[in-house]
Amino acid sequence: MGIQNTLKALSDPVRREILNMLKNGEMSAGEITEKFNITGAAISRHLSVLKEADLVRDKRDGKFIIYELNASVLEEIMLWIKDLKGENIND
Repeated sequence: MGIQNTLKALSDPVRREILNMLKNGEMSAGEITEKFNITGAAISRHLSVLKEADLVRDKRDGKFIIYELNASVLEEIMLWIKDLKGENIND
C-alpha cells in the first residue's frame, strides 16, 4: 500500500469528505451516496480508492456494505509529517 496510495486517496475532495463523514461512525454505501450529487458508480470508485489505501474498511451486513474509518493509517501519516517537519513525535 504505502504512503503513495494514501496521499493519492487524500488528494481528492470527495474522498476527503467521505472520510470526514465516516469520522462520526459507520455508514452504508447508500447513505454515503445520498450526501453527494454524483453517481453511485463514482462513489463506489472513490470508496474503492479509499479501501486500497486502507483508509476505510468495509463489511457486509445483509445486502448492504458498511464502511468505517481506519484512523490508524491517518495517524501514521500524521507521525510521518511531524517527523518530516522535524517536530518531536511525542508532542
